[in-house]
Amino acid sequence: MRKLILLLAAVLGAFPGVAAAQPKLVVWHSYRGAEKTAFEKVVTAFNARPDTKIKVDALAVPFDAFADKISAAVPRGKGPDIFIYAQDRMGGWVEAGNTVEPIDFYVDEALKGRFIPTTVEALTYRGNLYGLPLDYKVIALIHNKKLLKTPPRTTAELVKVAQGLTNKAAGRFGLAWAYGDFYYVASLLNGFGGGVFDKATQPTMNAPANVKALDLLVQWEKGGFMPAEPSSALITSLFNEGKAAMVFSGPWFLGEVASDIEYGVAPLPTINEAGGKPMRPWMTVEGVFVSAQSQHKDAAFDFVKYSTSVEPGKVMALEGRQSPAVKAVYDDPKVAADPVLSAFRKQVEVAVPMPNVAEMTMMWSPATTALNKVNAGNSPKEAMDVAQKALQKDVDALRKKK
Repeated sequence: MRKLILLLAAVLGAFPGVAAAQPKLVVWHSYRGAEKTAFEKVVTAFNARPDTKIKVDALAVPFDAFADKISAAVPRGKGPDIFIYAQDRMGGWVEAGNTVEPIDFYVDEALKGRFIPTTVEALTYRGNLYGLPLDYKVIALIHNKKLLKTPPRTTAELVKVAQGLTNKAAGRFGLAWAYGDFYYVASLLNGFGGGVFDKATQPTMNAPANVKALDLLVQWEKGGFMPAEPSSALITSLFNEGKAAMVFSGPWFLGEVASDIEYGVAPLPTINEAGGKPMRPWMTVEGVFVSAQSQHKDAAFDFVKYSTSVEPGKVMALEGRQSPAVKAVYDDPKVAADPVLSAFRKQVEVAVPMPNVAEMTMMWSPATTALNKVNAGNSPKEAMDVAQKALQKDVDALRKKK
């Protein structure tokens, strides 16, 4: 019987059309709705190309479970050939090993020049490039055009306009944003020239610039033009009810805006208190990564390169409502005429790539605790001093393990 099976396998191998099915690449993503439909259109176009060596199957993975699935499955050779995720977990995957394939071998300067430079920076770790940028996300100023036709360009204008549009008795506020979430508040810290790590990945939580930024946040809270303890649900509700004139948020918020609300998107204001420097939100970049365990890395990179090119970028922009990292996409007349895409494109010019180092995961807890203390009325300097000690302790412990 064994000889018969071996003979049959040999015969089938001589006839490619009768042999086992050709291998397929698997790409994991977490898109839903219009983004998912647009991305599947990109995959279909790639598979239809005459020079495509191996076809691609796209698999949507729930976002909440995505990062953990990558960490658990890929090092064991059980995950996808390609996956799409933001850069903030990249450093941890690189340090863990056997997860993300460096792609410097495939990439020349001409290819890098295709993208907005900071999006490439976001996917570079310790001098190596680990993915090509597909799209970016940043927060900007979203305003209700019925309540505010022209958004403020400076923080001085912001305060004046917001106070004028606030009526606490009626539950109306000039500005609503998640200032209890450190991700959103980072736009102030970065604007003052602060940040959470220096170039050597040493924590800088209590840097003077960070403290000054939080001092300004305290002033805004005392100004009374923002709702207390704003949750994402409250912010959405206020905006949709016409009770919030302005919101600091990203493209994800636009999907929650009621159909009867006419909104506009503009860059965040410059900071008078920081010498006119712009608010600089963190930029998250969704990279297209090749799995270190893929058996078809050359073919996988073909898809990475194709999916981050101009034509797929137009599909993702106009149909998926993404902000592609490819510069030439914004030369397309339809994209250029889109006020939302154009506004986020302007905002990204001053955005700061969110740190992609492994230590980044340790930052969130002490930063959130410090921000909670500040919002409860405690000293920004004292709160950030405590955060600095906590983060430094965790970072030191991590490095001792290496």
